[in-house]
Amino acid sequence: MKANRGKRRSWDNLIPLKGGLFGEQLAGWTPGPPAKSGLGCRILADQAIEVAPSVSLAADVYLPKVSARYPAIVSFGAYSKELQAAGVPAGSNETGSPPAFTDRGYVHVIVARRGMGRSGGAEAVYLNDTDVEDYARAIAWAAAQPWCDGQVVLFGTSYYGLTQPQVARLRPPALKGFFANEMCTDFFRHIAMFGGAPQPDFFALWMGANFTPFQFALRVSPLVRALVSHITNSPLKRLWWPQLKKRMTRIMKGFQRQIPTRATRDLFAELMLDGKTRATFPMPQGPSGRLSDIVVPFVVVQNPGYLNLHQFGAYDLFENAGTPRDRRWLIVGPASYDLPVYHWQLEALAFFDYLLYGADNGYSAQARVRYWTQGAGVYGSADDWPIPGSTPIRLYLGSNGADAETHRLVREPGQTGANRWAAVPLGATVTAGFDEVANQCLSYEMGVEEEIELTGPVTLSLSFSSNEIDSHVVARTGLVLADGSYQLLSLGTIRPACRRIDEARSTATEIAIDIDRPEPLVPGVPVTLRFSLTPQPVVLKPGERLRLDIASRTDLLRSDVSHGHAQFDMQVPPYFSRNTLHYGPDSFIQMRQRSAA
Repeated sequence: MKANRGKRRSWDNLIPLKGGLFGEQLAGWTPGPPAKSGLGCRILADQAIEVAPSVSLAADVYLPKVSARYPAIVSFGAYSKELQAAGVPAGSNETGSPPAFTDRGYVHVIVARRGMGRSGGAEAVYLNDTDVEDYARAIAWAAAQPWCDGQVVLFGTSYYGLTQPQVARLRPPALKGFFANEMCTDFFRHIAMFGGAPQPDFFALWMGANFTPFQFALRVSPLVRALVSHITNSPLKRLWWPQLKKRMTRIMKGFQRQIPTRATRDLFAELMLDGKTRATFPMPQGPSGRLSDIVVPFVVVQNPGYLNLHQFGAYDLFENAGTPRDRRWLIVGPASYDLPVYHWQLEALAFFDYLLYGADNGYSAQARVRYWTQGAGVYGSADDWPIPGSTPIRLYLGSNGADAETHRLVREPGQTGANRWAAVPLGATVTAGFDEVANQCLSYEMGVEEEIELTGPVTLSLSFSSNEIDSHVVARTGLVLADGSYQLLSLGTIRPACRRIDEARSTATEIAIDIDRPEPLVPGVPVTLRFSLTPQPVVLKPGERLRLDIASRTDLLRSDVSHGHAQFDMQVPPYFSRNTLHYGPDSFIQMRQRSAA
């Protein structure tokens, strides 16, 4: 156990912590009056949670200033807790803003896993079973404290969202529900091997930002956190955050140059070199396939802005959890990128008020599915996902002639022939003027003649061949507005040698690909590739054009974080090749059209 923790220091609460409510907060409604309000915030820093003999975890406990017993909101993750409440724009700050919760009558408990910061024990592979068991012990610990009424819920984004279904499967007695934002259920296919290829760009950034010796040793007093929060959570954020956001790509590259701990680098090597099958994957695979063990109420939120991370897990959880269907909710929000992640705190509080305080605030009347519709600027609602009554529509790919032309999306599969594109490895050397003789992208458009709402899963089917035994395919949909500006909608990738569909792991929203058994291509022989793109509900209006782009590199189809999307480059394709798309009944994009009410 690490010493000198759990002491109360009078100066910890000398300056009140300033909270933040930046970003999307409510999914298209205004709740009734809160159960409690105006209770302020104070901290009990570095509380010790014993999870094993001689091993305690460090937790910061944020409470209302008015002493009483309150429900507890527990957030458990692998990151340092030292800056979570300060409002610093770091990617690891995903627990929300404690004053937002304490002011409304909740205790916010932020726990650091074993080996991180002031927590005892040794660090181990992320999201492991011991962490999950420790999480359950932290829930029991919180429920037993004199400041808790025995009820516990969970809140958090990304890592703090991934851990929630894991521990909910264990059914801790005090756990009454959870609110997870931007999470995954299958860590192998949703994070490490997205589209059948490893993601070194993401892992190098993630590890360099969060798991350096500096992060493990970081110590920031509550007084300093409070001082910083009065700057970061002030109205001035509306001025400095957009400027910082424009430089975020450069900042991310800087994090990639940081040197993580030796154990973290060992894990990176295992992931990139060895962990390319489920059998050799060094991390736990996640709760997908066992979600029926979850029985408590929950809300899960999907941010379409993370194009090759945090995708598909929300739909898996919503579809397959054992929670009664009228006690689970799915929110598909607008694509957004904001740090720290303060999104959805008011939505969570309305849910928790309804669930724990029995507040008649309107949450019970909310539709089970609410989704932001790009182009309409409003939230739609439905009883299920995919939207009941929506009908599949297929748009077939057709040629307009030369490869570099903008080709067509058409309603009927009468087109024959083929077009080609060049697959060039990321960072490869090519001659000057190469793009004039070998296009690296195929583009397709369809003019919109009448208003259409497309809401639900997006599937791409391609009749594909290459002059190599493997390559990579990246597809992106977008909307060209009447003024010529472009809005990105969705993205998906597939490694052609890994094209077998994993039916057992597929959902109504995601075609899961069997990555374990590659089948090399036969050069020049077409195969059918079927894979999912990330859903983004959209209303298409007359005068606009729906666009589909196909290439072999993520950077060619990237969207900068300043536009509200976060995307990580992948080291694909593996080598130079000439890829061919063959037209006919097997080359189409399928979406779902919602009928007018």
